[in-house]
Amino acid sequence: MISSLKSLLAGESIKWSVPVNIHLTLAFLGDTPESRISTLPAVLQDACKGTGEFDFYLSGCGVFKNYRDPKVIWAGITQSGSLEKLHERIRAGLAGAGFITEERPFRPHLTLGRIRSLKDPGNLKSTVERYSGTSIGKVHVNEVILFESILSQTGAKYISLGKFALR
Repeated sequence: MISSLKSLLAGESIKWSVPVNIHLTLAFLGDTPESRISTLPAVLQDACKGTGEFDFYLSGCGVFKNYRDPKVIWAGITQSGSLEKLHERIRAGLAGAGFITEERPFRPHLTLGRIRSLKDPGNLKSTVERYSGTSIGKVHVNEVILFESILSQTGAKYISLGKFALR
């Protein structure tokens, strides 16, 4: 699907995600002082304990903000009670440790590309809608990874700071 999207939208200014960097964000902390990062492993280990491994399904794609002002092309994630529960456990743990997380509702997705500008918004809409109901596949989840993201002109670089098994 990503290859098809890239091909069909080749004339547009879109920064496509590098496949190895595609991830599902459960909580975004923004700039975090180095001294606070050391508390995160205990929070994540506690949140993951007792959760158990689970699956979710990738299905369709869409855009964030909207078609009049699109910013992101994403792959959708079918609602999963286990994923929602994990998100809530992590959010509660972070709040208990004094971290502030985003207030907006959890909308699980994978970012496929960031739109810089468009020449043909109609083509974007028809292309994305072509894949809106496409079943992409099942994803098995057995761990949570704490990433540090370092932003640069060439894109984000993700560094794993720890892995936490779901058991």
